[in-house]
Amino acid sequence: MSATAVIVDAVRTPIGRRNGSLAGVHPVDLTAHVLTAILDRNGLAPDQVDDVVWGCVTQIGAQSSNVGRLGALAAGWPESVPGTTVDRACGSSQQALHFAVGAVVSGQQDVVVAGGVESMSMVPIGSARAVGDPYGPRVRARYGTDRFSQGIGAEIIADRWKLSRIELDELSLRSHELAAAATDSGAFTRQLALVDLAEGALAIDEGIRRDTSAERLAALKPAFQDDGVVTAGNASQISDGAAALLVMTERKATELGLRPLAAFRHGVVVGDDPVTMLTGPIPATRKLLARAGLGIGDIDAFEVNEAFASVVAAWQRETGADPARVNPLGGAIAVGHPLGGSGAILTTRLVHHLRDQDLRFGLQTMCEAGGMANATLIERWS
Repeated sequence: MSATAVIVDAVRTPIGRRNGSLAGVHPVDLTAHVLTAILDRNGLAPDQVDDVVWGCVTQIGAQSSNVGRLGALAAGWPESVPGTTVDRACGSSQQALHFAVGAVVSGQQDVVVAGGVESMSMVPIGSARAVGDPYGPRVRARYGTDRFSQGIGAEIIADRWKLSRIELDELSLRSHELAAAATDSGAFTRQLALVDLAEGALAIDEGIRRDTSAERLAALKPAFQDDGVVTAGNASQISDGAAALLVMTERKATELGLRPLAAFRHGVVVGDDPVTMLTGPIPATRKLLARAGLGIGDIDAFEVNEAFASVVAAWQRETGADPARVNPLGGAIAVGHPLGGSGAILTTRLVHHLRDQDLRFGLQTMCEAGGMANATLIERWS
């Protein structure tokens, strides 16, 4: 019988808005913060960790030179603990989880901390393009375009699925309302590692706009094309944050006297059209469910990254998922999308929600630049 990988614990920082409370915190230090928290919460010593697998997207400047390794050193962990940094665009830390699971299930490692970080205030999105074209002439020649734009991809999706501006704004308003309700109810309390700052601790996600409304969202101008429907209000916020997941086998957890939050059941990654770019979650979800032998109705909660409202709306149309089960705590439109940290942040939200609500299956998926998507199936531990 093959080993079962489990997520023993999951912790995240509150998400800071662009140029907000976390803007001056170095991403290596944000990484160290959640690495320290995940071990302290579970009574483990750093020398029990075999590897740190860390997601980060814009690996330049303050996020260059292997954030995962430097974060472990910044946390004061022994120099013997290695670390590596993964870039699968927005799915980087979700892919870090998949890599960690593979390592422990195969017996190569016993305890791995997976996760990710992004300081979009300190290292703005697209910074790497200042030093060269990432696509090169052959990719551009293949696709016949001089522009690979996620915003235009979101507009293509809205047009293809006939998604109205009203529909996208309604989904966005729902995100803020649910995130505010989750914050007020304490749904996030046990998953947060508060960040101490000179002006006081950051204890909640900063991006939630409690005063937004359908009227305010409707007043925003299209962001990517004059006659478009995608605005700053129905897209994810630029933000800063980090999250960490403690991964091992069921046997190792028992040996250490730890009770997992969830079992990792299946994980997939797919490639899709790199020009539309954002439709990958649809085939990724289908592939994952087929491998698991489950239907969409078997899933109790979904975390579908709200990179753009059109991505989530098209995914719902294609999968037939119950809207009430999709992003029940709000999403990146409300709280932000710190690129390399978002995958682990979604996992953290999902595993705690399954436990708190006594639900069984959770599915997480997110679109990724380059036309890719990861999808992950977890099951609440019982």
